[in-house]
Amino acid sequence: MSERSEGAQPPPAANPLGHGPVLLLTGARLIDGRVVDVRISGDRIQAVGTVGSLGPLPAMPGQPTVTTGARIDLSGYLLLPAPAEPHGHYDSAFSAALPAPPPDGPADLVRRATEAALTSLGYGATAQRTHVRIGDVHGLGRLEAVLTARQSLRGLVELQAVAMPRLLTGLAGADGRAQLRDALKLGASAAGGCPDLDPDPVGYVQVLLAAAADADCPVDLHTNAADRAQLARLVAALAPHRPRVALGPCSALPPGGSTVLANSGMRVVCLPQNGGCTGIEGRPIGLRPSLVRELAHARVALTAGAGCLRDPANPVGRADPLDTARLLAATGALSPEAAYDAVSTQARATLGLPPVRVDAGFPAELLAVRGDSLSGAFSGGHSRLVVHTGRVVSRTSAVREFADTVALALPRQTHPGRTEN
Repeated sequence: MSERSEGAQPPPAANPLGHGPVLLLTGARLIDGRVVDVRISGDRIQAVGTVGSLGPLPAMPGQPTVTTGARIDLSGYLLLPAPAEPHGHYDSAFSAALPAPPPDGPADLVRRATEAALTSLGYGATAQRTHVRIGDVHGLGRLEAVLTARQSLRGLVELQAVAMPRLLTGLAGADGRAQLRDALKLGASAAGGCPDLDPDPVGYVQVLLAAAADADCPVDLHTNAADRAQLARLVAALAPHRPRVALGPCSALPPGGSTVLANSGMRVVCLPQNGGCTGIEGRPIGLRPSLVRELAHARVALTAGAGCLRDPANPVGRADPLDTARLLAATGALSPEAAYDAVSTQARATLGLPPVRVDAGFPAELLAVRGDSLSGAFSGGHSRLVVHTGRVVSRTSAVREFADTVALALPRQTHPGRTEN
């Protein structure tokens, strides 16, 4: 017996990875339960209507009607605003199985960073942010490799790179200060690092803010936030730069820490896989569900990321935003809707990107995933179609096959509402 686990799919009218200026998505279900057609023109959603109500793009005065493009049947799919990945470490991705220390030649770094970005894109993340170590023996080599990967991926995914110096204060931080300035001039999208590793955490933040202000870029910092008093000093120092500040993973946040973060107006990026990443020294401490509930109750601007993709911090780490959301929802810390909002709307806001809704006029950044609801998509949404800037950039089709058996008389689907043995 053979069965498609995601349902039999009719072939699209045209190759979806090479469609023209108009893309018509038909029969898609939205989170609110409506089944709609969506017409995309250029990099924007042009119209959303009932099934069968949208035809070719109306002609402009004096111009012919545009019909070139693809029509893709999304019956059985849930259509969502595309998620984003707000916290990756692509310079260390896939390194858990490599020799220690891993080969960090330019070609190897570019390959692993590119593979990490494409892996996340295949799951639906059309915008991504990766933290990249600078300084020490690597200089700017890791950042240069990530920026090379970013250039090669242009048009497929929007990739941001955060420059992470280890030390910034005193004589020991002189090299880090110079490397940070050079990294931002080279093309790093944001300034970051881990103030907790510097002898003067507040001084680290002050140096970082000065460089970020000169480069007019956001700040994205690592901290476990274990010390409430130090956290208060850090967010006070960061206050002049908000709302362009993100902190994470804050996995060791003490009682009352959520109030400090809520009052600061900082965005928090939690890491549900194991609460940590390579940007924080020491063993990951996990993310307790009660912390997520505390942050949500305090109305902290909360987003979530993967943090690890098969690197030493998490050798089995994944880069699937839906899995990140599933982990938030599975513990009961957030509803499925709030969990998906954390990896989509809130994640895009953390990256400084405009919001996305499945509605006319919004950016055509979309994820179609097999399922009839968010819960269904979290638990079994393997088949996916990803739209970035109005173009289908990735398509995954899952097929499941079972061996013939006479021991189990399983019903076989013939058509809706009728089965036969």
